Amino acid sequence: MADTPDPVVSLSDEECWERLRGQELGRLVTHVGDVLDIFPVNYVVDGESVLFRTAQGSKLFELTVNDEVLFEVDDHTDTDAWSVILRGRAHPLDRSADVERADGLGLRPWIPTLKYTYVRVEATSLSGRAFERAPEPDRYGVQQY
Repeated sequence: MADTPDPVVSLSDEECWERLRGQELGRLVTHVGDVLDIFPVNYVVDGESVLFRTAQGSKLFELTVNDEVLFEVDDHTDTDAWSVILRGRAHPLDRSADVERADGLGLRPWIPTLKYTYVRVEATSLSGRAFERAPEPDRYGVQQY
């Protein structure tokens, strides 16, 4: 049997950041006690962190209760796919200099709502995988003729 390349490849941190920089929509996962919530957010990468904007509500409240979050981004084509998970700590930007800098990054809401609060997710770890998309191999080891 010939060696075939692994259809799942781990991504380096730089490859993860490169993929994150190439997208605009991710999923923020928060948890308070036993309750997990997931929120789609548009974002921008700033250094080795992710910034998004939000309004008052459950997302912002949950981040004040527990700042540990997951942030996930993925993409796919017909032949390949990838997924990056950032584990980190989220905190609203409260210094005017930080907000002014964030304003310059071009992050705008996708929907016509006012979102006054910038939130930065600082990475504590990254993991990413790239996948080759192809038909499933024969599960029973039987040659089809």
